[in-house]
Amino acid sequence: MQQPQTLTGVLLDDMALSLEELARACDVEPDWVVRHVQAGVLGGEPTVQVTSLRFRSSDLDRARRLLRIERAFDADEQIAALVVDLTDEVRRLRNRMRVLGIK
Repeated sequence: MQQPQTLTGVLLDDMALSLEELARACDVEPDWVVRHVQAGVLGGEPTVQVTSLRFRSSDLDRARRLLRIERAFDADEQIAALVVDLTDEVRRLRNRMRVLGIK
């Protein structure tokens, strides 16, 4: 049986992916997405029915970064989420410093 192809491209901000579409775009099983939503590290509220969630482009980006860290460092979802959050914060701070003219 042939494996489904991974989705590639740019998701527009006003578009949304279903659970299955996000999983396919990340080349993971839908259970991976469900676990991360329920852990509170991806997507909307963990108490919402996961199958009815719609995911934005920022969720797709975050999911891919979480997955990369988990695979590269054999990290659990909480550690991967912390690394992604810290990386985002460093990026925001560097941009802020650049805007203020601080090196």
